[in-house]
Amino acid sequence: MATQTTAVRAQEPRRGERRVVSNIVRGSIGNLIEWYDWYAYTAFSVYFAAAFFPSGDQTAQLLNTAAVFAVGFLMRPIGGWALGRYADRRGRRAALTLSVTLMAAGSLIVALTPSYGAIGVAAPVLLVAARLLQGLSVGGEYSTSATYMSEVASPGRRGYYSSFQYVTLIAGQLTALGLQIVLQQVLSGAQMDAWGWRVAFVVGAAGAIVVLWLRRGMDESESFERAAAEADGDREDGGPARGSLRLLLSYPRQCLVVVGLTMGGTLFFYTYTTYLQKFMVNTSGIAKPTAAWINFFALLVFVVLQPVMGLLSDRVGRRPMLIAFGVLGAVVVVPSLTLLSHTSDPVYAFLLMVGPLAVSSLYTSISAVVKAELFPTSIRALGVGLPYALTVALFGGTAEYVALWFKNAGHESWYFYYVTACVLISLLVYIRMRETSDGSPLDTETRD
Repeated sequence: MATQTTAVRAQEPRRGERRVVSNIVRGSIGNLIEWYDWYAYTAFSVYFAAAFFPSGDQTAQLLNTAAVFAVGFLMRPIGGWALGRYADRRGRRAALTLSVTLMAAGSLIVALTPSYGAIGVAAPVLLVAARLLQGLSVGGEYSTSATYMSEVASPGRRGYYSSFQYVTLIAGQLTALGLQIVLQQVLSGAQMDAWGWRVAFVVGAAGAIVVLWLRRGMDESESFERAAAEADGDREDGGPARGSLRLLLSYPRQCLVVVGLTMGGTLFFYTYTTYLQKFMVNTSGIAKPTAAWINFFALLVFVVLQPVMGLLSDRVGRRPMLIAFGVLGAVVVVPSLTLLSHTSDPVYAFLLMVGPLAVSSLYTSISAVVKAELFPTSIRALGVGLPYALTVALFGGTAEYVALWFKNAGHESWYFYYVTACVLISLLVYIRMRETSDGSPLDTETRD
């Protein structure tokens, strides 16, 4: 009997770990589809820019699509607030299911909207409406997904497990690029411009059906269930409600830390992921299919680096890695973009992209868990989502537009220094902030 009891106890940690992995996988696949839909816009904008806007030079049309891209980011703070509040009150699983539904609706609108030549100004209006809907969705997806993965992860391995937030985020972009490459092989350039790009958005909308089924089978996080039970027992205390702005404002320092650590990281990330493909085509003069291949392989390396860096953060801490990103990021921007602007060699361009992406992985791999470790369960999703989304809207969402505006004005290199300055500001935050993995509310909740 004693032997059987010991064997059962030995199996319990393994079963618990398998359950953690199952929840992480289910959450990650949904996250992948969400970000695939979001990035399909960027990957295929070089083809549909002419469909939604009046004819003109390529830079002007790309500037219009970049403006719509930035407008979508304006909805991310609203999504971070609305769905973050919903997640803190109704549960992480419910919020994740709602967010993927909104994203699918936005993709379907883009797929079915006729061209500017067919319906005139209604085409860009519908494009903006779809992008606003997707911005609302992704604003809530990031905060809730980051919160959920951090809460269900095993103590001591939160950096590793939460790194899959960016694994699937980037995998979503890779999937969009991969589909673009396949379509480029089977369709002519004229077919891609006419209707081929619509396939990407149909695929995204269809993928959401699978995600809805997967997310219904996810466990709710124990941290949320415990906090909800405690809140139900303390309804008469007169304090601020879970997921309320009033409660969030009682954590001003944590909110400012989220803003500061995100500013440089998000601008750097969007510069070397979503914008660089256009930079290669529009500045370096690299052919569209070649630029897509370069981006695909560089992002593939970037994906592999995420869990490696997440695991490293569990051993050395989050703060040293953020400081390393700030120092290296500030050094690499100007030379890498300057050299890339003067080359059309695919191998050289790949190296100039993958190097900075390796630097970016020091930030991206732990971005989710660092933010989650700052807040208690009752306000975690909103605390992660709202200040982060505001910062991303201001800096990440405008990255393409600012870069193209500088190029249109004849001062493209000024953008390089703008990115460097923002990374340096974030470096000051990294130096002054505490190590979030020590004494985190997540650890307190686990011990309880």
